[in-house]
Amino acid sequence: MIPPATPPPAVPLRNHDLAELRRLDVAHHLAPQQDWQALEDMGGSRIIVRGEGCNIIDGDGMRLLDGMAGLWCVNVGYGRSELAEAAYNQMLELPYYNSFFKTVAPPTVTLAAKLAGLLGGHFSHIFFNSSGSEAIDTLIRIVRHYWQVLGQPQRQVIISRTNGYHGSTIAGMSLGGMASMHTQGGPLLPGIVHVMQPYKFAEGFDESEDAFAARAAQAVEDAILAAGPENVAAFIGEPVQGAGGVIIPPAGYWPRVEAICRKYGILLCCDEVICGFGRLGQWFGHQHYGFTPDLVTMAKGLSSGYLPISAVGVADFIVAAIKSNPDDFVHGYTYSGHPTAAAVALKNLEIIEREDLIRRTREDTGPYLAQCLADLAGHRLVGEARSLGLIGAVEIVAEPGTNRRFGSREGGGGKAGIVLRDICIANGLMVRGVKDSIVMSPPLIISHAEIDRIVDTISAALDAAEPVLRDL
Repeated sequence: MIPPATPPPAVPLRNHDLAELRRLDVAHHLAPQQDWQALEDMGGSRIIVRGEGCNIIDGDGMRLLDGMAGLWCVNVGYGRSELAEAAYNQMLELPYYNSFFKTVAPPTVTLAAKLAGLLGGHFSHIFFNSSGSEAIDTLIRIVRHYWQVLGQPQRQVIISRTNGYHGSTIAGMSLGGMASMHTQGGPLLPGIVHVMQPYKFAEGFDESEDAFAARAAQAVEDAILAAGPENVAAFIGEPVQGAGGVIIPPAGYWPRVEAICRKYGILLCCDEVICGFGRLGQWFGHQHYGFTPDLVTMAKGLSSGYLPISAVGVADFIVAAIKSNPDDFVHGYTYSGHPTAAAVALKNLEIIEREDLIRRTREDTGPYLAQCLADLAGHRLVGEARSLGLIGAVEIVAEPGTNRRFGSREGGGGKAGIVLRDICIANGLMVRGVKDSIVMSPPLIISHAEIDRIVDTISAALDAAEPVLRDL
C-alpha cells in the first residue's frame, strides 16, 4: 500500500471553523450527484478552500493536483486575477441587465461575435444560457421550432446515444442515455431515441476499428429508418463522451454519422460542453473530427468555470427560417447573455489565445499525456489507456488482454473505478471514477511534471488497489 501524501500546514479558514462548515454541509446543503445518506455518514463533504494553477487545497491543508479541471472546465487553471478583474470591472459598470426588452450589454454582443468567428462556417448566431443543461434545453426548443416553422411539426424525434450525457434537467437527462438517471424523476421527455455508443473497448472488443465504426454509425441510420425519416428532427452526440467514461469514437465514425444525417435531411447537433475550448487540441471537438454540425452547445471551458455561462451556436439557415416566422421565439432565461459572465468569458478566451493553449494541447501536452498513458497500458490491471488532447481514461480489467471486469463473473463489476479514485485522492490526485475506469481532464496549463505525477499516482494506486479488486 502506498503511503498517503503528507499534507502541508493547514490554511486558516475565513469566517468559519472547518468542523462547523462540515456540520452545516450535512445540515443544510444538498450536494449534486451524491448519495446524501452516505455523505452524512462520512461527516460531510471535503471543504475546498483555495485553488492555485492546477491544484486545489482543502480545509485540512491537503494539496491535490486537480486531474479533472474542476468538472471538465477550469481550462486556464485556478487563481487567474485577470478573470476576477474582468468580473469586478464589469460589475462596477453594469453588473446585470436582461436581453428580453430589445436590449443587450456590450460584452454579450462582443462574445457572440467572437464565438461565431471561432465556430466559423455557417454559424452566424449565438444564444446564451447559464449552464450546459440549459443549453441543451435551448437546442431542443430551437430544433423542434425550426421544423414547425418549415411546416413539418411531426419532426419531433431526436436521436441520442446510450451512455451519452447531456445534462441533468428533465430534458437533458432524457436526451442523455444514462440509465441511472432515467430511473429517477418520472416520465422522460417524449420523442427521444437512443442508439449504441461508439465504445469499442466495451462493445466492439474483437472487431476492427473500421468495422466497429461502421456498425455504430449504422445504428443511427437504423434508428432513423425505424422512426421514419419524416419524423426525425436531429441527431446529437458529444465528440468524445466525457461523463460516460471518455469514450473516444473510432476513426471514421463521425464522417459516417454526418453523411447519414445529410442523406435524410436531419439536423446534426454537437454537444461541446466538455470538448469545447481546447480540450481536444482544437477550439471545438467537431473541428478535430472534421465534421460540420448545425447546432453546437457549449459551456464549462467558455469561462473556465469562473462564472456560469453557456451558449448555443446556431447555423445561419436555421436562424433565417425562424426569422421568417412573424412570431417571437418564446424562449429565454433571466441570465441569458449575463454581461458579467460574458466579460469573464471574453477574458478567458483571450488568455487561451495569448498563451497558445490550444496548440500546446494539440502538439505538446496532449501527445505527452498519450505517451505516458501508453507506458501505463502495460500494467497487468489496465485493459486500455486512451486519450485525445487533454482528456483520457484508464480501463481497469481483471485479466490482461481482455475486457473482463472485476466482479463480473458474479454479475457485479462497475466498482473498480471508485476504488482507484479513492486511493488516488488519498494520495493527492483528484480524478473521477466511472464504473470500471478512471477518467481525467486536467487544466490546459498542466506541465509535463504534473502529467508525470498523474500517471505515476494512478500506477501506484493500481498496485495498492489490486488486493481489494481481487476480492470484489
